[in-house]
Amino acid sequence: MQRILRCVGGLRLFGAGVGLHKQGAMGLAPWDVFHDGFSKVTGLPFGRALVLTSFLVLFLWIPLRQRVGIGTLLNAVQIGVVADVVIALVPEQTTYWARIPFMVVGILLVGVGSGFYIGAGLGPGPRDGLMTGLAARGMAISRARTAVEITVLLVGWILGGTVGVGTLAFALSIGPIVGRTIPRLRMQDLELADDEQKWAE
Repeated sequence: MQRILRCVGGLRLFGAGVGLHKQGAMGLAPWDVFHDGFSKVTGLPFGRALVLTSFLVLFLWIPLRQRVGIGTLLNAVQIGVVADVVIALVPEQTTYWARIPFMVVGILLVGVGSGFYIGAGLGPGPRDGLMTGLAARGMAISRARTAVEITVLLVGWILGGTVGVGTLAFALSIGPIVGRTIPRLRMQDLELADDEQKWAE
C-alpha cells in the first residue's frame, strides 16, 4: 500500500509540474511539445491529449516486449488528469518575471515526482518504458532517450506545439534532477527493476 501511495503522490506532483510548466508559457518539455501539438490538432484538452498519447505509446511496447505494471497505468492516466486540473485553476502567465518561477517550479515538481513514482518500483511510465525497451534491444539508454525525445519534439513542433527557453531548460536539467531524486526517494530496501534503473542512468 505504501508503494502505491508513494507512486500516486509522485504522479500528482509530476502532473502538477507539467501543468505549471505549461502555464509558465516559456516552452514545454519535449514530450509535452508533442502533447501540445496533438492537442491543437485534435481539439482535445492538453491533459486528455497526454492521456491518449500514453495509451498509444503502450502499443509500441508490444514488439519491445515490455511489461506493464500498475505504476505504468497510473502514470498513463493520472499525469494528464492532474495537469488539466492545474491548467484549469491556474491562469497562463503573461509577464516574464511570473513565467520564470512557473518554469522552475514546474521542472522541479516533475523531477521530485519522478523520484517518488519511479522509486516506488511499480513500473515505468509509457514513455520511459519505450526508451528502456529500445535499450533492451541493444541501443544505449542515453541514445534511446535522445532519439525518442528529439523525434517527438520535432513532430510536436510541426503540429504547433510550444517550443522555447523552457524546452531547453527542461532538457538540460531534468536528467540531473531525477538522477538525484531517485536514489533519495526510493523506498528503503527496494531494488529497482531493470527498467527503472536504466531510466535513472
